[in-house]
Amino acid sequence: MLVDLNCDMGESFGHYNLGDDETMLRTVTSANIACGLHAGDPVVMARTVGLAKRNRVSVGAHPGYPDLQGFGRRDMELSANELESILIYQIGALAGFVRTAGIPLVHVKLHGALYNTVARNAALAETVARAIVAFDPRLVVIALPVSALEKAARTLNLRVAREGFADRAYRADGTLVPRSEPGAVIHDPIQAADQAVRMVTRNEVETIDGRVIPLRIETICIHSDTPGAACIATEARGALESAGVEVVPLTKVLG
Repeated sequence: MLVDLNCDMGESFGHYNLGDDETMLRTVTSANIACGLHAGDPVVMARTVGLAKRNRVSVGAHPGYPDLQGFGRRDMELSANELESILIYQIGALAGFVRTAGIPLVHVKLHGALYNTVARNAALAETVARAIVAFDPRLVVIALPVSALEKAARTLNLRVAREGFADRAYRADGTLVPRSEPGAVIHDPIQAADQAVRMVTRNEVETIDGRVIPLRIETICIHSDTPGAACIATEARGALESAGVEVVPLTKVLG
């Protein structure tokens, strides 16, 4: 069994520091790097790409709504043209740093409210997929399983990596419990590691209300801004490998 371990990072801004990217990059196999509109800035982007290269970690763009103050976790009403433009703008910005570093841009993973919205909104999911195809149809799309984005991406012949979350609780419909609700974020490294192993080895996850639902994934996310993220990542990777799972970059998982 193979799985990719990804992390949202590069989310510091100026003097504002968020997440221990250096430590996380010693454990994960893919880095989703913020592109400057919900978090990050040019200096942070360049530094994070360099760190990923040094640790031989695959790099992807992590675009979100243009909402620095809300960290991209607030819904925004955008036209299709606006959404497509801000996505190409962000992916292109990170692609410049990736090209300068001499490494490939492998994937795109949306951030926060935008990620959750396109999981259920077919029209916006189609806009996102079109924007990625327009930029580079070789890019992998990381998406919530059985989501509108997965369907839209596959319809346009984009490769898709279905994503599970080690540090987030699930609802019965397979979506994530909103961060505003109690129990939405898993802080215990052992619980998070157990959830990661269960998702990969048994293709299922236990929801916040105790149900068990099917969940087939190729990549697992650990958020760098979750308290104790480095411990969670280390525990999860160790548990996966102890269970016979090989933790490898996304391209190897997808073949």
